[in-house]
Parts: sequence; structure tokens; C-alpha cells
Amino acid sequence: MKKNALINADLSYLVATLGHTNEITICDAGLPVPDSTQRIDLALIPGVPTFIDTVTAILGEMQIEGIVLAEEFATVSPELHTALLDVIANEEQLTSKTIAITYLSHEDFKQRTQQSKAVVRTGECTPYANVIFQSGVVF
Repeated sequence: MKKNALINADLSYLVATLGHTNEITICDAGLPVPDSTQRIDLALIPGVPTFIDTVTAILGEMQIEGIVLAEEFATVSPELHTALLDVIANEEQLTSKTIAITYLSHEDFKQRTQQSKAVVRTGECTPYANVIFQSGVVF
């Protein structure tokens, strides 16, 4: 459910059409996107836009109640993993809501993206920089 305004029309529409528990994936430049899933491709050049910038922009618009991450993210890219968890902790403080965190193997994560209403591709080139947001409610 929408919280504020995004400039990107595709992202704004996506968030506005989410219902409770719908999922979207925000991914790095290399994650395969299922043919059956809407792709919103923001990638311009390697690193632009960043994963964290994209996550932050979407969180400004979307209420989440959970995230799903690949287990490998924490071990292969610990700095970006920690940065994401910091953003999520900040979101919990802003909304006074707990956000559940679930870890899956990367293979299971890729399968789970098939349930996403859309996959938002960033220019991030850090391995395993992917997250699935589970839509919450603003009330």
C-alpha cells in the first residue's frame, strides 16, 4: 500500500496496486527474472542505481511486514547485507512495526521470485544483493 510519492511511474503504480502480503523483488543486475514476472528495469550502468538507493526509495512508498533474503548474502557480501539490515531497522523505528526477516538458499530465493508481482532490477553488481519485500498495511 502506498505511503508517499515516487517519481518513477512504473514503481508508483506497482506499489499502489499491492495488497496485503503481495511480494516484490528488488535485485542486483544479475538475478534472473522469470518470464512470467513483470520486470521494472532501472539499471543504467554498473552501480546505478544502487541496491540501497532503490530499497530506500521504495520503502518511502511501500509499507512492508517482511523481507526474504538469500542466506549467501550475509557471508558473500556482508557489508551490503549489514547496510540493508540497518535500513530495515530504521524502517521499523519509523513505522513502529516489526519486520520479519526470512533466509532461504539462493536457489530457493530465485524460485520464490516467481511469486513476486514484479522484479525491480537495479544496477548493483554486488553478489546476492537481492531482497523480496512482503507488503504490509499502513494501519
